[in-house]
Amino acid sequence: MRTINATRYVTPLREGGSLPAIVEADDQGMYVLKFRGAGQGPKALIAELVAGEIARALGLPVPEIVFVELDAELARTEPDPEIQDLIKASVGLNLALDYLPGAVTFDPVVEGVDAELASKIVWFDALVTNVDRTPRNANMLVWHRKLWLIDHGAALYFHHAWDDWLARSTAPFALIRDHVLLPLADKVAEVGETLAARLDSHTIDAIVENIPAAWLGGGAPFADHRQHRDAYATWLKRRRDASRTLVEEAIRARARHL
Repeated sequence: MRTINATRYVTPLREGGSLPAIVEADDQGMYVLKFRGAGQGPKALIAELVAGEIARALGLPVPEIVFVELDAELARTEPDPEIQDLIKASVGLNLALDYLPGAVTFDPVVEGVDAELASKIVWFDALVTNVDRTPRNANMLVWHRKLWLIDHGAALYFHHAWDDWLARSTAPFALIRDHVLLPLADKVAEVGETLAARLDSHTIDAIVENIPAAWLGGGAPFADHRQHRDAYATWLKRRRDASRTLVEEAIRARARHL
């Protein structure tokens, strides 16, 4: 993954767990920055990073994710004291997604999604326990007539409390019933097996290895950052291996919708 430096705070976006903003970087690009010092802190960035890169590995459309170095000097040009405080609290390594100028929010009434893509997204969101892909807040954009997945900071919610995390790794994802694309996802059983096979252990390990050590708290229940990182990889592998459980829950939830 690339690392860039933020050079200018452009404008805040809608409220969210990481209080995102559009920033300009030293590569002349524009990015949607997720601040480490906001909301749920590094955990939201870990979820954004891990879920987003898993989606990419599965062939799903996700904007490029980059690390962003944030300097305290950036706060000096901002008149808003809340933004100044946010920047100061986030000095160091943060996360951002490539900004898609002119993209529009996905509207299930207006935009069509084919059953295979809808099924892949449903399976993926069940895998990473993404609670934030509902009709109220789809967290999908349409850009150049293509669907893009964004905002995965609410995924992997198990890591907010690590008690019984191994047991919970193979549990059905009941909240899939609220998924905006569930009514269209009639091929979850077909795509689930393929996607699970595509997400091999080497891929999972490589994605988890990208988590910066500074974002891993260490401490209970982990002896060090290495053990903490390995726990994420273990959870994801067990979750992948429970694909049949995820598929069955999605099929049951969809049947209740129809």
